[in-house]
Amino acid sequence: MKGLQDLEIFVRTAELGSLSAAARRLDLTPAAASAALKRLEATLQAALFVRSTRSQRLTAEGEVFLLHCRQALDLLADGREALASGRSVVRGVLQLSLPSDLGRNVLLPWLDAFQSAHPQVELRLQVSDRLADVYRQPVDLAIRYGSLPDSSLVALPLLPDNRRVLCASPDYLVRYGTPTAPAQLVDHNCLCYLLGDAVHDRWRFFRDGQETSVAVRGDRVSDDGDVVRRWALGGWGLAYKSRLDVETDLHAGRLVAVCQDWLGESAPLNLLCADRRQLSPVVQQLREFLSVRLAAL
Repeated sequence: MKGLQDLEIFVRTAELGSLSAAARRLDLTPAAASAALKRLEATLQAALFVRSTRSQRLTAEGEVFLLHCRQALDLLADGREALASGRSVVRGVLQLSLPSDLGRNVLLPWLDAFQSAHPQVELRLQVSDRLADVYRQPVDLAIRYGSLPDSSLVALPLLPDNRRVLCASPDYLVRYGTPTAPAQLVDHNCLCYLLGDAVHDRWRFFRDGQETSVAVRGDRVSDDGDVVRRWALGGWGLAYKSRLDVETDLHAGRLVAVCQDWLGESAPLNLLCADRRQLSPVVQQLREFLSVRLAAL
């Protein structure tokens, strides 16, 4: 199947950054690998690499095509193995973007367990609170809170009823008092975070069908949710965090939820991708695996 081999040569060349290295990995001659790339570029009528005498890098067209090639090869590998064994095999490369706090403190050990259960799965992680561009960056899936920033994205719900919770350390509440209503937040140091390039300093709460919005102030702001959580644990102020991020801290008493007569903002957790064709067996297995654990948490 020469067409499939051409795709494999392209993917390996992109991953290894060298045509000769890809040829060695696939037990081919450099000439055969070079001919395969030229044949593939001729078929696509597009240049996939920018070449020099010492190096080569993917073109913009090559970056886009690489994503689809990986998916196609993974699906074909699944099909071959399913035919051979009579069952579906979970395998492939998962390129995931995770939010900082939830990713480091909750999802990371779960992903370890997922890989242990499915040893043919490879993980490539980006951990950041900035939404990854699933069209341009080497990311297949992004796990993020909130409503869709781009209506063209596909969103698979992981925990749709998650909300934010107002919380602080016991030490902070002893020193500065416990607010019982959102309006009292103006007298407290509120630990804010950046959403995009804007400070999230207007916190919304709900009770009896009515919304209350409070403009808060504080002496600390970060674009990293894990940093805000650590500040709250250190007793530096009140944080308005996703319940998922702080559930274990609340359970252990390291943080205390306040203003519990009020509902926090909705913060649904979704698995985002650019195209439904990316919903391979390994993605579906991961979604089910995470959904069960998130609901239990």
